Amino acid sequence: MKYFVIGDEDTVLGFHLAGVRGKVARDAAEAEAAFATALDDPDIGILIITERTADLIRAAVDRYQFTERFPLVVEIPDRRGPREDRPGIREMVNAAIGVKL
Repeated sequence: MKYFVIGDEDTVLGFHLAGVRGKVARDAAEAEAAFATALDDPDIGILIITERTADLIRAAVDRYQFTERFPLVVEIPDRRGPREDRPGIREMVNAAIGVKL
């Protein structure tokens, strides 16, 4: 199982230094293409995408997130830090499993 990252240049470069492949997405078209590439690769088990990049293709990410299919989609903050309006990990886990932790 492999990782794949989609985001800004700094995020993709940082993950690349750790051996993780990825694609830089500067706009919605690049984000969509990278997302489709990642979903089509059966070896990718975890797809890491920055919050701001995910917002460019929010409908596609939301349709796929929390499904029983692989890859697992994980949103992370980019170099500018976490977005204020995004739920924390605890809230996301609560929503995913339906149990309040």
